[in-house]
Amino acid sequence: MPETAVKPELDALDRRLIVATQGGLPRVSRPFDVVGNELGIAGGEVIVRLRRMVETGVIRRIGAVPNHYAIGYTANGMSVWDVDDARIDELGALVGALGFVTHCYRRPRRLPDWPYNLFAMVHSQGREEVAASVAEIAVLLGDACRAHDVLYSTAILKKTGLRITG
Repeated sequence: MPETAVKPELDALDRRLIVATQGGLPRVSRPFDVVGNELGIAGGEVIVRLRRMVETGVIRRIGAVPNHYAIGYTANGMSVWDVDDARIDELGALVGALGFVTHCYRRPRRLPDWPYNLFAMVHSQGREEVAASVAEIAVLLGDACRAHDVLYSTAILKKTGLRITG
């Protein structure tokens, strides 16, 4: 008999906490205290609740989302790779562990026009640096890679995740 996924319980305060933080944390030395003050709870309780929501999968992660252009990384290349499906998990983990790769994930192929199934984002100060990083990925993938390309960003898009309302 298949296992039934346990759906985490969210109370009204959890929902308010998600709404209060979904646009980002305040840029102050004690952001959880500021959020807690807004919600009428201690900063430590904010941390406990957020940690529980991450652990139960309600929230995938809490992390910084930098504006790459503002910090000088104006060459942004999505490298796309055609790798053996039987090894994609293993290879994706290796590529994703590289310090210059900011996101790495699997996507379905769209044959015959799109053979790529592994994507890895590289940000640098110039296209030459992106090309050097992509060459390093190619060496790492070796014979498991049949083809690759790099798609460079041409516009800045506002990045936001799912938003809920109170």
